[in-house]
Amino acid sequence: MDKKLIYIGCLILFTLTGTVRGQGPEVEVEGHFLQDSAMLGERVAYVLKASYGEGHNIVFPDSTHNFSPFVLLEKKTFMSSTSEGITLDSAIYYVSNFSLEPLSFFSLPVYEVFKYDSLIHGPIEASLALKLMIDTIPDELTFRDNNVYQPIDTEFNFPLLIAIILSIGLLSIFVAFFFGKNIRRRWEIWMEKRKYALFAKKWKKAEEEFATNPDMDHADELLGLWKAYMEHLKAKPFREWTTTEISDFLENKEIIKDFREIEMIIYAGKSGKNIPKACQNLWNICSDTYQQKITATDDRK
Repeated sequence: MDKKLIYIGCLILFTLTGTVRGQGPEVEVEGHFLQDSAMLGERVAYVLKASYGEGHNIVFPDSTHNFSPFVLLEKKTFMSSTSEGITLDSAIYYVSNFSLEPLSFFSLPVYEVFKYDSLIHGPIEASLALKLMIDTIPDELTFRDNNVYQPIDTEFNFPLLIAIILSIGLLSIFVAFFFGKNIRRRWEIWMEKRKYALFAKKWKKAEEEFATNPDMDHADELLGLWKAYMEHLKAKPFREWTTTEISDFLENKEIIKDFREIEMIIYAGKSGKNIPKACQNLWNICSDTYQQKITATDDRK
């Protein structure tokens, strides 16, 4: 009884195997690299082809497959072609090798899928040699003489320029925040000293010309120079005010006499008796007002 069962089982298995194989020619798989050597990490193409007859369900590996020792970069598939009952499928796998072995071997299979199982068909392993970028260094180095000028292309370093601009901007903000008021005060005092020195030079020249030739033009120039500078120091319209208004603002009644000494030449055509003293008094008023302004600027918080 047992022999009959074994015989029947073998007969069924033989029948099923013959049915599967009778679907068409066997599956033939071919795989190879498009180059025999590559540098470390270089992109290399691996071609995988499978030819089979009718009734075979062939599946190529996808990105979930283990490509070790290679790393998959890209997969490119092609349309199937059938000729005389034989179907040809092909794909190109672009891989990179990061192994330091002198020679790496690689074989990528295809899968034949059945209803409840699958069958693996693998090609012969393909080899890929590691191409070294640096040749073996000899024991004694030889150098070639070359004194010909070799021009080198230069590129502007924009990231460095941006970094410098940002650094200067941040430094300026820091300085302005912590030292801005003090720097501004010093700047205002320095500018005021320059204006005072310029005024003193012009005043001395105008006073000498007026003393040499006390006429209406020189007298008007001297008073105009004084009023313009006082207008700058006090930020008041001295050139529009009368002598009385200037005297009231400065709380100095004696200035009326000084103005009259000079204005007599303008309005009466007569020269005053104390013109040098009047000029000195007007100069002293400008000098004292200037000192008060820079002192107030320096003491301002």
